[in-house]
Amino acid sequence: MLHVDIPTDADLHALATERHAAAVSLYLPTTPVAGEISGERIALRNLLDKALHQLAETGVPKPDRDAIADHVHDLVDDDAFWRFQAHSLAVFVTPERVRTFRVPNQLTAQAEVADRFLLKPLLRAVTFSNHAYLLALAEGSVALHAVTADAPAEPVPIPGLPRNATDALGRSSMGTRTESRRTDTSAGIRGAISQYCRAVDRALRPYLAGKHVPLFLVADPGIGTLYRQVNSYPGLASFGHDSTPETMSPADLSRAARSLLDRLHATEVAALGASFAEEQGSGRATADIAQAARAATQGAIRTLLVEMDGVVPGTVDDSGAVSFGPADSAATYGVVDEIARRALLTGARVLAVRRADLPTDAPLAALLRWPV
Repeated sequence: MLHVDIPTDADLHALATERHAAAVSLYLPTTPVAGEISGERIALRNLLDKALHQLAETGVPKPDRDAIADHVHDLVDDDAFWRFQAHSLAVFVTPERVRTFRVPNQLTAQAEVADRFLLKPLLRAVTFSNHAYLLALAEGSVALHAVTADAPAEPVPIPGLPRNATDALGRSSMGTRTESRRTDTSAGIRGAISQYCRAVDRALRPYLAGKHVPLFLVADPGIGTLYRQVNSYPGLASFGHDSTPETMSPADLSRAARSLLDRLHATEVAALGASFAEEQGSGRATADIAQAARAATQGAIRTLLVEMDGVVPGTVDDSGAVSFGPADSAATYGVVDEIARRALLTGARVLAVRRADLPTDAPLAALLRWPV
């Protein structure tokens, strides 16, 4: 089972605004399998040693370096903490405090030292949903399942959710006469199934209210079409799994959900790539780092895609001018990460993606609110 701490908007804002002469960001691949974590503690200590070396080269006072080391060593020695992990661990340290996030994504090990935190890899955890709901709908049964990364589909108890169509309609069978005196004609059956779908939607509405998790429908096309006509949840995906859920095991449902999540992510990335190509000619999109830095500083970025792993070292001044610099230096930081940070703080949507998902060969792609 994965144990995750997905950062909230407030978490990201706090990390994005924190400043310290000695701000250390550590990213480490981990495993959720209990008993296989001894190597991860060693890897974290090695990342710490790299960060401490950079801090010493930059002239950070020894008491600050010692305080950072103490925070990380305390974490390394915390057996209870290491007992519950996900696929990656993000650690943010200053002499005053340490914050950790366990995330479901596979991240690259790295240590970054600057006067601000490296956020790009962490943004991957909030770029795309790593969990979903699956509505398994058939005339003879209905159930809502929660699916998370690497965990089987689990039924979610929903008060008032009918057991099946006859339960929703108060009938003994679907062929009985309704109050409107329609018999079991195709139109009558269709109307009855629509009533059943509305009853399901009414039961789900209080539970799903305010959530932003994708909902996928697993149903035969006939009943699936009728449900989509009455659905009130904005997060219902436009595509689902056209199959009778009663023939699917929990493992089948889990595989279907993850395949649908992958498709949803790919569809979204493709749509953003198409928007980038369309707006680039009008000056409302750019893949140029210098131009994107100015746009982020002016609050002109609407949507920003950034490569999650690569680092372009340098600095960005208050006007948005970029100065590229040497790697592995506490005097510089990731320029693309700084662009992402500034865009995030001005209300832009920032997505950390794989390099192959970017619409150009550049490490970023920005859709602008206005030409810069």
